[in-house]
Amino acid sequence: MLQRHGDYCKKAARRITLWLEWTVQEELEALLEESGHLRTLAFLYASKGLQQRALDIWRIIAQRNLTIPLQGSSVMRKRGKESTGLTHDQLAAAVEAARLLEESSDHKLVLEHLTWIIEMDQDLVVKVLTSSKRSSPLPPDEVFSSVDANAIDVHQRYLRWLIEDQGSEDVRFHTLYALLLAKAAIDGTESISEDVTSHEEAAEIAAGCVLNEKNKFSKDHSHIDEEVQETDEQNDKQLICRSIRERLQSFLLSSDKYDAEAVLELIKASELWPEQAILYRKLGEETLVLQILALKLEDSEAAEQYCAELGRPDAYMQLLDMYLEPGDGKEPMYKAAVRLLHCHGESLDPLQVLEALSPDMPLQLASETLSRMLRARVHHLRQGQIVHCLCRAVNLDARLSRFEERSRQVQINDESLCDSCHSRLGTKLFAMYPNDSVVCYKCFKRYGEHICPVTGRDFEKNAMFKPSWLVRMNEKNSGI
Repeated sequence: MLQRHGDYCKKAARRITLWLEWTVQEELEALLEESGHLRTLAFLYASKGLQQRALDIWRIIAQRNLTIPLQGSSVMRKRGKESTGLTHDQLAAAVEAARLLEESSDHKLVLEHLTWIIEMDQDLVVKVLTSSKRSSPLPPDEVFSSVDANAIDVHQRYLRWLIEDQGSEDVRFHTLYALLLAKAAIDGTESISEDVTSHEEAAEIAAGCVLNEKNKFSKDHSHIDEEVQETDEQNDKQLICRSIRERLQSFLLSSDKYDAEAVLELIKASELWPEQAILYRKLGEETLVLQILALKLEDSEAAEQYCAELGRPDAYMQLLDMYLEPGDGKEPMYKAAVRLLHCHGESLDPLQVLEALSPDMPLQLASETLSRMLRARVHHLRQGQIVHCLCRAVNLDARLSRFEERSRQVQINDESLCDSCHSRLGTKLFAMYPNDSVVCYKCFKRYGEHICPVTGRDFEKNAMFKPSWLVRMNEKNSGI
């Protein structure tokens, strides 16, 4: 009875304590909400494991229209002129919300709150998506459907994490990553081209002003500062574009999981020639690869290296034709053609080369190379004739040696004995081995045709070589 009473008192005390804590918490929440201390309230909810409530409060703080700008923030440095003027409280709210989402395994909750965090800082979104703190990764299909399609940088970095860190081999992800990189490379290239054009027009206008004012035109310091700033921005764009193109080329070379035709369709009308060469190589379009390397990029070494990879002499001949007849109103590339003949002319047919050479090509450019080609051709011809004659001699020697071996004779009489068992041979069947051992048929069957019963030598494993007919004839003539 006393024990039951004691247990009842303990349970009652625990209930009273929980009720007091809950009452105090409700009062504290109401007090914080009325006083406007939302940050403290959000931290309180997070400490109690109420992530949904904490995240809702951080969203309210982030979306409030405060007027105190955060000078020098990473977001403002990143967006520059396009900065939305985020405040200290807004950025802090986004950071705290991202910290909670990094550990959350509730996919629906994570994707729901990423829609407003992405407006604050895309780096935080990537950090949440690629977090290793959660027990299970987010479903990629749900991520792509939830994240804004205009957030290209987020999609790129998330796909890169899926492919490189998670080892995904999904064709869709590889193709989408290649397409996003290609689109970014095209946009960067076009932007740089537009800047260069505008800069050239501005230079022409400035030059015209100088002429009109008879060299009295002077620029103020503010105008000079603007030009320096524009130059720095253009250099930054070039560095970013170069980095994107290097990443795109590396991915196109290393991956076999993307749809090459889809990527090629996107960049076919652009100036991304190295990338097009990689894709055409993937598709087996050898002629188009050579045209890009030789005519568009004018990279003779890369074109010759590709011909070497193909391993066919006609590839070099095809490259030579491109140099001599580039088309599109271009002048023949005589220097590249001479270089090709100098490096690989020995593997080409001189007659085809002479037929391909243009009558307008200066003879002094290729005379030395053509002479060397002809000498090399004659040398190969004579060398082939020598090898052919030597092969005929070796074949004749082998035939004579075989004939001699098959013509060998042995005399057996009534006194002849088996070299193995020493029994009389008489009129019995016998066998003779390459080492001239003569044995009876019984010993022959016991040891086999490859093993000599007398010496135990296995002629299959330890072949016996005799001087050939030519060697013996040479020794004989030398002795005379």
